[in-house]
Order: sequence, then C-alpha cells, then structure tokens
Amino acid sequence: QVRLVESGGGLVQAGGSLRLSCAASEPTFVPMGWFRQAPGKEREFVATIAYDVRRTYYADSVKDRLTISRDNAKNTVYLQINSLKPEDTAVYYCAAGKEPWRLGDTQNDYNYWGQGTQVTVSS
Repeated sequence: QVRLVESGGGLVQAGGSLRLSCAASEPTFVPMGWFRQAPGKEREFVATIAYDVRRTYYADSVKDRLTISRDNAKNTVYLQINSLKPEDTAVYYCAAGKEPWRLGDTQNDYNYWGQGTQVTVSS
C-alpha cells in the first residue's frame, strides 16, 4: 500500500555529489533502505536507517562516502552521495522495511519499493 518515489538522480562528474530523495505516500514506521542496481548486475544493498534515526547501517563499499537520513515529518528519506565514482552508476531504489527492529541488508527485508532514480557518473 505504501508508494515510494525517488528523485534527485542525474548525470554527474566523478568527484561530485548528489542528494537523492525518497518520498513516501504515508508514514513508514519501519527502517528505510537504499539499494542500487547497475545494468546486468544484481541489486545490492547500500544503506538503511531506523525509524527513530538513531541507528544506521551501510554497505562496506560505500561507507564514508554516503550518508542516509530521514525526515519523518515529511515522510522522506535521503541519501547523500559524495565523491562520486563511475562505479556508483546505477539505478538507486528506496524501500520500506518489514520489521521495525531490523536494519536489513537484503531485498527480502523490505516490503515496498520505489521505481528508482538513475545516477550516472562520468569520468
């Protein structure tokens, strides 16, 4: 029932930054996650954040370059990406989790998915 809409993607030079947004149609009292998928590759976990924002969990591949945050008053979750690399090129998806207590890192940990926003990093 929850609808998620990502925005903020685009074409950016390597070393630049982007801030992705994910707007939910209603409050989501669960962790929110970001995944990404490059052409021909599996969808991979990026980051997740608890509802109360006190806990976050990042994939090792993006740690220290990405920051996940959320504004529950706006039903929106964000992903700040700094020092973009060509390998960051992918469709980025946000998702609402199943269990309030679990900051999951697999697709099965999430119930609802957005349609994605394209991030393309040029060198």
